[in-house]
Formats: sequence, structure tokens, C-alpha cells
Amino acid sequence: MTPATRVAIIGGGPAGYEAALVAAQLGATVTVVEAGGIGGACVLTDCVPSKTLIATSDRVTALRDAPRVGVGSAGTPVRIDLAAVNARIRDLAAQQSEDISSRLAAEGVDIVPGTGRFAAAQPGRNHRIEALDADGTLLTDLDADVVLLATGSTPRVLDSARPDGERILSWRDVYDLPELPEHLVVIGSGVTGAEFASAYSEAGVPVTLVSSRDRVLPGEDPDAAAVIEQVFTSRGGTLMRRTRAAAVRRGPDGVLVDLVPGSGTGEDGPRPALAGSHALMCVGSVPNTGALALDAAGVRLGADGAGFIEVDRVSRTNVPSVYAAGDCTGVLPLASVAGMQGRIAMWHALGEAVAPLRLKTVAANVFTHPEIATVGVGHDAVSSGRVPARTYMLPLATNARAKMQGNEDGFVKIYCRPATGVVVGGVIVAPNASELIFPLALAVQQGLTVTEIAATIGVYPSLSGSVAEAARRLMLHDDLD
Repeated sequence: MTPATRVAIIGGGPAGYEAALVAAQLGATVTVVEAGGIGGACVLTDCVPSKTLIATSDRVTALRDAPRVGVGSAGTPVRIDLAAVNARIRDLAAQQSEDISSRLAAEGVDIVPGTGRFAAAQPGRNHRIEALDADGTLLTDLDADVVLLATGSTPRVLDSARPDGERILSWRDVYDLPELPEHLVVIGSGVTGAEFASAYSEAGVPVTLVSSRDRVLPGEDPDAAAVIEQVFTSRGGTLMRRTRAAAVRRGPDGVLVDLVPGSGTGEDGPRPALAGSHALMCVGSVPNTGALALDAAGVRLGADGAGFIEVDRVSRTNVPSVYAAGDCTGVLPLASVAGMQGRIAMWHALGEAVAPLRLKTVAANVFTHPEIATVGVGHDAVSSGRVPARTYMLPLATNARAKMQGNEDGFVKIYCRPATGVVVGGVIVAPNASELIFPLALAVQQGLTVTEIAATIGVYPSLSGSVAEAARRLMLHDDLD
């Protein structure tokens, strides 16, 4: 009998556990080395906790806005039991981790609770992995025919604003706060900063969002970013544009944020310091690749010096039978992409037919209030002329269901090929946009036309009706830009 392929996976987040499931189902002998708990940072400290917090803020928003639909009375305060919220967040994260662990165990996957790295001496035809405990003591080593590196990333730390877990916070520290901040300063206006600024603002916390650029979410659709800014400021949030935080210092009762002009402003010199009760640092992530001993196996990092592992579209590194997936690769920092990278790696390594990763079909979501969901080509590609496309943007305020619910901030935008009407991209800004984007994601994936979307009979009234209506507008107006 031919022995089963031995697969070692370093990292138990979405890339690691999804890869483990595929490999086990294909008959491999699979070991996952994970120090922090199955599910990784995504489940235990990042994605699952933050979206649970956002779900709480959504309930606060619903209660506060209920008088708009005739329920309750205006001005009635909404109280948040932060201890109960944090306990629920931790419980849900632990429960999700346990569910995934149970699934892996049921598939015969071996889990080693430790930190993995390549051994200094590598066998000639396969790979040797060491698992270490928190003190660096060797727990075990294992030989593998195939290795997947799926170690994720860690919040970036600035020397001038090191989190202390009390007043200066990383996004992993917020679930230990004993009470809501009196005034939260969020530093960084990318996806993470925008999500936390929106969540705390919706929960009733005064929030100042410091953005080094001229708008929030500089990587997202500008029309979508404008909606988020309008809603955020209408809730009492303060947006400081073109301003950079040079340092964060502990004060007697909170923090002081030293500010300087953002890049490209043409201004020099400091600006007045900003006082707050807490500062939340959302200035990006760094890949967890430094402790993997990659040199021992000859695995190459990207040429940009950022520490990401270089991979191709089937997750291969430069070393045969060593793959990498997830945030440690820098391909696209989404749990859904990490999981698909891990699955593709195992399909490819174990001889299954596999299609390379197609980033143009990936749907993504920003969990602000309202949410922003995108798929396919976006504003920059179309407006620059790199991708010829016709566009239609339909305001959510025209949707009957949105009016009934009192949720009229947002829109549906569709991009299609000028001649054929094939859908190449879309943006939805709406409550639960993460759910509404699916028909557009399906259209982009399958090459559907706006005519085919328009001809599909949906539910009336529904928010998804705006997707069909935007498609009808594109179908009927060939002269749209």
C-alpha cells in the first residue's frame, strides 16, 4: 500500500483549517501546528470578535432609530452592558474555535498546540517541521511531504504609539475594556479604522477619526466612502482629514495624540494635540513570517521587503511542495481569500484539478454603518479607462423596502461591458450589503449580463430589487456613461 501524503500546516486560521479539511478528505495524513487556538486570530481576536461588536452596535442603532418607524420615543437612552458584550464576544469566539476543532478532529486531523518553524537541518526529499511551546522548548518534530505556511498577520505597532492595553489600544485590546471610552480617537481610516469608528459611534461613543488622506477608506469606491463619511458625521463623529498621528502619549486621564499634516498637504509643522480618553491604533498589519526559519528551507519572501511570502496563483512558494496562504502572503487580506488559497494549495499539492485564484471575482465587505460590499472591477479601473464599462448608480432612497425600514443611506452601482452588457463589477452600500452582493458576485463569476439579471423575477418589496432595477436601467439606456 502506498503511504499517505504527509501534510504539515503551520497556522490554524481560515487558510490552515480549510486546507486541513481538504487534505484530510483527499486521504492525506494532516497535522496542524497552532499556538493560539484553532481558528487563529481571525476567529479568536480579529474578524469574529469585531463583527460581533459591530452586531451589538447595529442593535443600538436600531433601537435609537426606532422612533422613525413609530416605535418608542425619541431621546430614550440605550444602555450598553459592556461586560456582557465582551463576555459574549469571547464566548462566541471560543465556541467557533471549538466547532472548527471538532470538525478537524472528526476528519482525523492531528492538532499540535505550539509554534511551528522549519528545522535547521532539512531532509533531502521532504521537509522537517519543529513545534515549540511558548518558552521555545521543542515539543515535537515531524516530517512532511507537503508544507503549508498559514501564519497570518499581527497589528502593526508604531514606536511612537505602542499599545499598553489600557488607553493606547490595538484592535485586539478593545474587548478587555471595563467601560466604553468617553472619547475614542481612531488612528487610521482604512477598513479596520473605519469599521471600529463606525461601530463605536453607532454605540453612542464620541469618536474622532484621524485620516492621513483626504477621505476615509481611500481604497474603496469614492461614492461609497462619501456615504460612510456623511453617516458617521451625522451621528456626531468627527473626521480629521489630511492629518497624521505622529505620536500618542498617556495623559493623566487619557491620551494626547500629537498631530502633523498628512502627506501631500504642502503644510509643515505640528498641529494642536488631540485629547481623548483612548486611542485605537489601526495602522495596518505585518505578516507573521519572522519566526518560521524560512532560510532553512530556502523559502523566498517578496522583493518589496514587507515580509510577505511570495506565492503564485495556486499558492506555491519558490520551493517545491512548500505552499503559503492567507495574510502572510499579502495577496488580499480577507478570510474568504485565505480559505480559498488554502484549499487551492491542497488541491494542487495532492494532484486534483484546480483553477488558479481569480481575485477579480472576489466579493469583499466593509462592516461599517451602512455596509459597503464590492466585487469585480471598481471605480479607479473604470474612470481611468483601463476597463471600458457602462455604469449606473441607483440611490437606495428610491427602494420601497428601504423606505419602510427607514434605511435610505446608500446605493447600488453596477458596471457592465459597453457592447455585451456582461457584468464586470458592482458596489452596494446598504444595511446587510454583505448579503446583497451575492447576485452581483455570481454575475461576475459566471459572466451574466444585465439583461439576464433584469429578467430574473425577485421579491417585491426587497432591497435586492435595487440590483434588478439598476440592471434594467443599464439594459435600457445604451447611451449611459
